[in-house]
Amino acid sequence: MGRKKDHDYFGMLAEGTAYACKAAELLHDNLKEFDPEKLPKHIEEMHKVEHAADIAKHDMLGKLLKEFITVIDREDILKLADAIDDVTDGLEDVLLRMYMYNIKTLRKDALEFSAIIIQCCREMKAMMEGFSNFRKSKTIRDSIIEINRLEEDGDKLFSQAMHSLYKEAGDPVEIMAWTLLYDQLEHCCDLCEDVAEAVDQVILTNS
Repeated sequence: MGRKKDHDYFGMLAEGTAYACKAAELLHDNLKEFDPEKLPKHIEEMHKVEHAADIAKHDMLGKLLKEFITVIDREDILKLADAIDDVTDGLEDVLLRMYMYNIKTLRKDALEFSAIIIQCCREMKAMMEGFSNFRKSKTIRDSIIEINRLEEDGDKLFSQAMHSLYKEAGDPVEIMAWTLLYDQLEHCCDLCEDVAEAVDQVILTNS
């Protein structure tokens, strides 16, 4: 009887980051040519990506529950899967908030945020694509450092954006809406950093 084929959990985790990248690109494209009338359509497109990511994650968890021995600790795989999925969920939440807060015009800082988020997601994807070789890889540490740097850029942009908002906007409803929106955009950067930190912890505990 042949040996049961091991499931490629590293590949499945990398697939999760590919969905996050797709969500980040959809967000950026929406903001580049922002049209509030098209927002419901873009939300639907984003939800399809988020739903596909959820299906892939649940499929992986189903396999994990039946696995006797895994390449790294089961808890580590779960932690990474949840952290990656949170990024895609957070990106979907940006568009949902824009719809709920009835955003009609875009502030330029939002587009700058989405550009940083795309860089974070692409670096996260590169990190996870090389994760199967984490004990010998010389590039994973570079990716972790780069994601941390990008998150710091997000923090700086958040401070600048909030300063400009409270300086320029006079409508309290607009100020409240954009405060919450900027907070979510910055949170997306934090979520990418959470993935990098989870990877760092897994490397430390499995090396």
